[in-house]
Amino acid sequence: MTTLVKRCISSFVVLAVAGCIIFYCPNWVYLILTMSFIVLAANELFLIVERKGIFVYKYFGIGAASLIPVSIYLHLGENYTDIEPLLIVVACLFAFILQFVRREKAQDHLVSIAVTLLVLFYVSWFFSFFIKLKFIPDIGGRLVVFLILVTKIGDVAAYFIGKAAGRHKLIPRISPKKTVEGTIGGLLASIIMAVLLGQALALELGNMLFVGLFLGVLGQVGDLAESLIKRDCDVKDSGASVPGFGGVMDLIDSLLFTVPIFYFYVKMVL
Repeated sequence: MTTLVKRCISSFVVLAVAGCIIFYCPNWVYLILTMSFIVLAANELFLIVERKGIFVYKYFGIGAASLIPVSIYLHLGENYTDIEPLLIVVACLFAFILQFVRREKAQDHLVSIAVTLLVLFYVSWFFSFFIKLKFIPDIGGRLVVFLILVTKIGDVAAYFIGKAAGRHKLIPRISPKKTVEGTIGGLLASIIMAVLLGQALALELGNMLFVGLFLGVLGQVGDLAESLIKRDCDVKDSGASVPGFGGVMDLIDSLLFTVPIFYFYVKMVL
């Protein structure tokens, strides 16, 4: 089975499962799905950093990363006190405190702390905005689907157009296979998808043109950001848990910047 076929099957399965959970399952199931992505992605990121020889408190980082979406869900879904900011501050505090108990000649304290904070913010907190987006009254589930489809169609179009017509490398030192032609094609696909879905949601054309463009751009930046991490750690994929993609980080990388910024755009503009 070719990589392309595996990627198509994996995409269909993930989208089908996510769609069923978003629209037909209780919110706590949606929380578990979100946490699963965060925990698996955090574990992958810690593992590739460890292979580079950097010491990290992996289990603390994964545990703290899993608590952030829980705190958001308990506040929005169960009306508990909002402890999300406090939890993030405490997790950052312990990322430093844990370095105090390492052996006397331990090295890479700064890098170890930075990696832990990267996982907490870049993976866990950013991806947890899917919970905040879902709990927007009346339209939250549809906004989640809108965001995923607009972002991922840009990925798909960039991949196929890049393979078929790509001639000019975008940033070869970071991602050798990405091309200017593929990037432009991906942006256009995101804009078209945003306009089409925006009509179904009765949203203004001007807003959807802008949203399609900035989601397309942010999706490409997210993909390049993960490529930068992988190149620095000298790995091709973040893992091997998702056939056709590699790891969970390879699957969600383009969403990590789009979801928090889209959430704030919806709250402030739409």
